[in-house]
Amino acid sequence: MRILHRAPTLVWVLFLVVAVSAINLSAQADDPLVGTWKLNVEKSKYSPGPPPQSLTVTYAPSGEGIEVTTEGVNAEGAPTSTHFIANWDGKDYPITGSPTADMVSSKRIDRYTTERTEKKDGKATVTIRRVVSRDGKTLTITSRGTNLQGQAVSTVSVFEKQ
Repeated sequence: MRILHRAPTLVWVLFLVVAVSAINLSAQADDPLVGTWKLNVEKSKYSPGPPPQSLTVTYAPSGEGIEVTTEGVNAEGAPTSTHFIANWDGKDYPITGSPTADMVSSKRIDRYTTERTEKKDGKATVTIRRVVSRDGKTLTITSRGTNLQGQAVSTVSVFEKQ
């Protein structure tokens, strides 16, 4: 008898769980950052140079954040790749494959803008601001910080959605 009495409550709880999950998935699917982006080297500016020969970045929703995978070829012709999963909470998460960072933290500023801080041995090395154009076709990544040689880094990388 008690189970039948609680049935409407259980139905509402299940409905709310399903509704919240659907809203979260819908918000992630609607994220303009999500997808695969290819670097347009000619439109990008690297200081100090030279730029990479190629770079592709893939963003995928992951829990309360983002999964980021890069594949490319550096200026010397060697293959490069990085990977991390981070929530949009500003906390540190591990990154693999990066010579300049072992941790990253990410924050969402608005629908089109995110910021990431890269750290090596607990020290911030680079701050990255990603802005997706309103039409969703262009991603501009501005990076400021210090490279492995201690030089100031200032890059503007322009990516096109694939």
